[in-house]
Amino acid sequence: MALDFIFMLTRHDRTVSDAFAHLPVAIKAGVRHIGFKDVGLPAAALKELNAAIHEGGATSYLEVVSLDREQGAAAAALAVGIGVDRLLGAGDVRDIAPILAASPVQFFPFPGQVCGHPSVLEGSIAEITASARQLAARDDVHGLDLLAYRSAVNAPALIAAVCEAAAPKPVIVAGSIDSPERIQALSAAGAAGFTIGTAALDGRFPATGGDLNAQLGAILRAAGDEPALETV
Repeated sequence: MALDFIFMLTRHDRTVSDAFAHLPVAIKAGVRHIGFKDVGLPAAALKELNAAIHEGGATSYLEVVSLDREQGAAAAALAVGIGVDRLLGAGDVRDIAPILAASPVQFFPFPGQVCGHPSVLEGSIAEITASARQLAARDDVHGLDLLAYRSAVNAPALIAAVCEAAAPKPVIVAGSIDSPERIQALSAAGAAGFTIGTAALDGRFPATGGDLNAQLGAILRAAGDEPALETV
């Protein structure tokens, strides 16, 4: 089964200023999961970007890397206001879930202790897994957003432990995924999907070329999906 490849229109945890130029390339390449951050573009532009993602037939994602309570709550309100499909990260579930309660937005919080910008995941496998189990037990949590490759522990082992703890809810692996080997590892560990932003935009994923279309095609193939035509 193909993994969900979520193309993030972001670089270094910020939505890129030229996101609207990259979006049609992604849609034509066959990407059907596309996301952005709550920082980098104003709210009005993010609303327009989200609408364009939906018009292209893709599921939209807003990932929030700040764990500041006020910013997290504001970002959750933004997610509801602009109509994203899934909110990733965002902070304390006790603050965020009530804001999302009356909306169709699905919530995928971070398990474990996340800090810094760009974000890193702290703690042992046991500590992160305990957090994952607690979060996944909540009815208002639809899955988890795991920064496995931004932690100091063995990433495949962490992913496997968190996926087992969260089952049957899906786990998305986010951050620092830049090779087919990492995609294969997270797939083998049981993840449902993954995000890539900077690596694709900067042409760092192993592919036949460094242009975005070639990058996205290579990532889709690594995810077990068949990309659309290689030319745009």
